[in-house]
Amino acid sequence: MTSFGFLGLGIMGKAMAVNLVKAGFDVTVWNRNPEKTTELVALGAKQGTTPKDVAAQCDITFAMVSDPAAALAICQGPDGVAAGIGEGRGYIDMSTVDDTTSTLIAQTIAQAGGRFLEAPVSGTKKPAEDGTLIILAAGDKSLYDDALPAFDVMGKMAPYLGEIGQGANMKLVVNMMMGGMLSIFSEGMSLGQKAGLQGEQILEVIAAGAITNPMFTGKGAMLLAENYTTSFPLKHMQKDMRLAVALGDKLDLPLPTAAIANESFKQAIKAGYADEDIVAIYKVVK
Repeated sequence: MTSFGFLGLGIMGKAMAVNLVKAGFDVTVWNRNPEKTTELVALGAKQGTTPKDVAAQCDITFAMVSDPAAALAICQGPDGVAAGIGEGRGYIDMSTVDDTTSTLIAQTIAQAGGRFLEAPVSGTKKPAEDGTLIILAAGDKSLYDDALPAFDVMGKMAPYLGEIGQGANMKLVVNMMMGGMLSIFSEGMSLGQKAGLQGEQILEVIAAGAITNPMFTGKGAMLLAENYTTSFPLKHMQKDMRLAVALGDKLDLPLPTAAIANESFKQAIKAGYADEDIVAIYKVVK
């Protein structure tokens, strides 16, 4: 049986690793804060001591960390994945990073003799728990094929998108649109209620029309209840918006709507809502 490593047990990574363990796979876990491994070990996972250690003993190692800096940190250095990956073993980074970071990680792993796949995910805490993420894979096709049994447990869809960078780019496109939608949704909900409309009725009308979508339904209920329990931290959405706008700069493509939405998320971070759910952007509008 293929053995899997999993690095990073935050909101997303923990749920994904739990699904792998519950599916009966041989899983070794590591987290920068080792206390977060306790629940996984109790479920039957093994505990790794360093990213190097996990990569050295597992056929395929997954990582799910917060940003490009964290993704590079667990790959590089004497205790990093590249130091342990060895010939032929696989490394799959599921973090949301820019294409430049992903390319650098791919080169580092290749130089160490390993195979690399980027596989950022579309979805938040509940899809991670339910195993219904959309996994955006790009890179080594043989590693993609080997990882499919694990992808099938973690997600409902895992398209192969080609060369390194395309998984990262697809994720930024999706999250850029999500952030923009959430920004205008917050403004619309605020405007309607300021004009005397009932929030529940606004949501009912939206749900019946052409702009209905699951995010408006779920986040709408949260903002009316003033429930900002985190499934997708607002600071991570701002990071994705920033990376998307930077990609537009690199490709000489104006993204005025995304740039304005990014400023709204920055405003929410400045207001102290960085660790709350993305729906907390509503608080800076209302």
